[in-house]
Amino acid sequence: MCQHRPTITPWLLSAILVSCLLTNTTARADEQTAPPPEPASTAPDSQTGAPLYDQLYRPQFHFTAARNWLNDPNGLVFYKGEYHLFFQHNPIGIAWGNMTWGHAISTDLVHWRQLPNALEPDALGTMFSGSAVVDWPNSAGFQQGTEKTLVAIYTAAGGTSDASKGQPFTQCIAYSNDRGRSWTKYAGNPVLPHLVGSNRDPKVVWHQPSRHWIMALFMDGNTFALFNSPDLKQWNRLHDINMPDSSECPDFFEMPVTGEPGSRKWVLTAANGRYFVGTFDGQRFTPETGPHPSDLGANFYAVQTYSDIPPTDDRRIQIAWMAGAKYPDMPFNQQMSFPCELTLHRSPEGLRLRRQPVREIERLYTPPHNLASQTLHPGQNPLADLQGDLFDIQAQWNPQEAETCGFVIRGERVTYDVKQHQLTCLGRSAELQPIEGKIELRILVDRSSIEIFANAGRVSMSSCFLPKPEDHSLAAFATGGPVQMTSLRVHRLRSAWQQ
Repeated sequence: MCQHRPTITPWLLSAILVSCLLTNTTARADEQTAPPPEPASTAPDSQTGAPLYDQLYRPQFHFTAARNWLNDPNGLVFYKGEYHLFFQHNPIGIAWGNMTWGHAISTDLVHWRQLPNALEPDALGTMFSGSAVVDWPNSAGFQQGTEKTLVAIYTAAGGTSDASKGQPFTQCIAYSNDRGRSWTKYAGNPVLPHLVGSNRDPKVVWHQPSRHWIMALFMDGNTFALFNSPDLKQWNRLHDINMPDSSECPDFFEMPVTGEPGSRKWVLTAANGRYFVGTFDGQRFTPETGPHPSDLGANFYAVQTYSDIPPTDDRRIQIAWMAGAKYPDMPFNQQMSFPCELTLHRSPEGLRLRRQPVREIERLYTPPHNLASQTLHPGQNPLADLQGDLFDIQAQWNPQEAETCGFVIRGERVTYDVKQHQLTCLGRSAELQPIEGKIELRILVDRSSIEIFANAGRVSMSSCFLPKPEDHSLAAFATGGPVQMTSLRVHRLRSAWQQ
């Protein structure tokens, strides 16, 4: 559970959280007895009168809870064709508090179906952030029947509710034998007792060479720790790692180095997306480079990647909470980023991550608006006839003699300063060096967000905005001189919520 908001500290949580019902296991439910959110066309919101998934600022292809507060993505795990997205959720209020694990599933990372809540507060605390795995070897002994067991590893935030007064922050597990439709909390919780401060946010992965589970855990300040376990129940502390200017929500995973067959590295990320790249031998992680930022936008936090993506796919897929955005008069609060594929590349500066939207975004494409290579002069706008709220914009430009170039999206400027080699949007800037004289921009536009991926994902900027409702315009521009547009393709996107 991320607590980076300055008005919320671990020791003030109990003053702002509502009391939680005492329960040792989550109420059983399944897809048949608890219907998913209704299609937008049949679910009017009682407050606004608009269809539930079609309000003014409701994202149309970024996940939001049907109603009320959402933050950190939790328990990202893939099993039998379903991507599970658990998330920090206040099911009874529009503001942060009463932390519960909400739950949604998707078969394509685009169309989501919200299910009943998975983990609810108990006597050990409210349900803060964590991860989930498929226990393929049945190491914990929870499996009953033919389905493999899904195990959630989470923080019980003691002292954050009336029922948990006097309890510390501890790490617990819960399991499901029905593909995540119901969850039982382990009777022996906590599996990792309180160690220091508000230790929290366990991320667990399987390390095949040592045949142990590895947990990355936020400790306190800028300190994280690694643990191992043979069975998800008994944990041994390996060592601590300090990551400057970083805290909370660690992720730890192995991935290949693109273009170097057989070369693999381990990556440790913090909530703000800063990351180390290094080696891990089952006992110790040794950073070789970093920490580096992975996103330079205004709203990017609590990053987590998927566990158990099958080898036939083998992508490293990441989702972030687009933290801190405003959604006035909406029945929901906060959104996730669009899922992105991470790749690791060797550059002159060393090993670096790149982020790009997952290919499944193409399921929302309408026929593209293509422009042939042409020169864009100051004052021209070749996109003047395009109007809309949802876009995937892909452009390659040679800035030539221009001072600036870019796009104006519903009144918001995405600007590249040619001399300074700087990309700016919504108050944030990033260095962007041309490659062979050209820059590439890819921009995903939703009703309340702009996500930029430049030069094949070398630069990532995720930000939220509130455009003027009446402004649906799109423009490409150049100032101070012409720009050679070598390619420009714009897809208007369909809503993922529409049937």
